[in-house]
Amino acid sequence: MTFRVGFGFDVHQLTTGRDFWLGGELIPYTKGALGHSDADVLLHAICDALLGAANLGDIGTHFPDTSSDFKDIDSKILLQKSFELIQAQGWQIENIDSTICLEKPKVMMYAPQMKGHIAKACSLDISSISIKATTNEKMGFVGREEGIAAYAVVMLKKG
Repeated sequence: MTFRVGFGFDVHQLTTGRDFWLGGELIPYTKGALGHSDADVLLHAICDALLGAANLGDIGTHFPDTSSDFKDIDSKILLQKSFELIQAQGWQIENIDSTICLEKPKVMMYAPQMKGHIAKACSLDISSISIKATTNEKMGFVGREEGIAAYAVVMLKKG
């Protein structure tokens, strides 16, 4: 059996006038993430971790922000397509561990729904998905509530 680890990271600015999508869940808030797609940083970080572990490039390679095909796309679709790309290479997801960095809003009450969206897109048991959240202690762009960041690590197995 072969194992690989992948790491993903994503950031987006927060702005008024946008929906706030996180982990595939629409979260009520006064700001939303700015981006070409729905700007779901958590799902984008997981996509990058999956693609990186399988040595398939990154999210921008497969879903470029220069393409109108991906304008305002639901990131659950991007996650499902990323999963299909690694699956076509014979990889299976062993687990996903992720961290969301933002000051507001508090998001852990939405973690069960986020895990459900990720599990569905990746044909994975919810028990294999970890979502954590932290603040940036009011430091930097996250601390000033100008943006949001997410980190993800995945373990893939083959054979």
